[in-house]
Amino acid sequence: MKYSSIIFIITLFLYSCGGAGSRTPDVSGIKVNTKIERFDKDYFALDSNSLEAGMKGLASKYPLFINDFTQNILGAGPMVDSNALWPVANRLFFTSYHGVYKSIKNEFTNMGETEEELNEAFRYVKYYFPDYQVPKFISYLGPFDAPGVAITQNAIAIGLQLYAGKDFPFYTSTMGQEIFPAYISRRFEKQYIVTNTIKAVIEDLYPDKSQGFPLVEQMVEKGKYWWLQDKLLPETADSIKTGFTANQVEWVKDNEGVVWNLILQNDHLYSMEPGIIQMYIGDAPGIQGFPPAAPGNVGQWIGKRIVESYIEKNPATTPAELMKKTPREILDGAKYKPR
Repeated sequence: MKYSSIIFIITLFLYSCGGAGSRTPDVSGIKVNTKIERFDKDYFALDSNSLEAGMKGLASKYPLFINDFTQNILGAGPMVDSNALWPVANRLFFTSYHGVYKSIKNEFTNMGETEEELNEAFRYVKYYFPDYQVPKFISYLGPFDAPGVAITQNAIAIGLQLYAGKDFPFYTSTMGQEIFPAYISRRFEKQYIVTNTIKAVIEDLYPDKSQGFPLVEQMVEKGKYWWLQDKLLPETADSIKTGFTANQVEWVKDNEGVVWNLILQNDHLYSMEPGIIQMYIGDAPGIQGFPPAAPGNVGQWIGKRIVESYIEKNPATTPAELMKKTPREILDGAKYKPR
């Protein structure tokens, strides 16, 4: 075999493995700490006969989170001696949710895999945003209406009550379905923790300022978030990142032109009507007037495709630059034509 042929094969191998020419950067040299501190374990290990003393012990171990818990999770204000409400609220919560914790704790005995996935994701965050300071990660269990991911002043808090598995009895109960319909609760799986964390980080870095914009500009603004998600979670399935089912993902990929044409035919592209905007970019099991296979929030998918069209024409644009661009700038530069 000729020497030049050997070089060609090696180059082709490197390209296919993510080396030279790959669009996914090598982040293996970036070090981050994504160890999850287990407030949930320590909290429910407290002696129910001496909760106040136990909470003071937790305050020493989690000094930057304890008041987030009593204020934002229990809704009882800070844990200070002058506040008579927090001990009452704390006891009520502890006794009400201790059984819930017992029923899900085996699912979260070891969170090593989640920590590794977070580690990989935050390497990409640091690659694209070098000044970003990766915070602490703390897991807690809160009321079912508490967030699955919350960014506090000092940590990213992961609410395990929303990752117990889609068949968890509360989710499938009448009360649970009233709060979380099946198209939402089917995503209450452990595999969504990292994606939801990255979504929260993106929204914290770049708050959505598109309210009051016409539909197409809101689609593009929200499409920017999904585009950036793809950069930070390159190995994660589209179904996890979007919340669509695998079949819905295939449908939108195969019917991009159909979706765009339906929006045009309905004369909705520049609509300012809140109900119409919600129909296209709101979380829902489907979308009125579209085939049954179409997912809700289909507008955000089209928004991402418009962003991708812009990047194809402006490949030197960095994520930080893209996220600062207005939807109108992206629309004008994309010259979007659906497949």
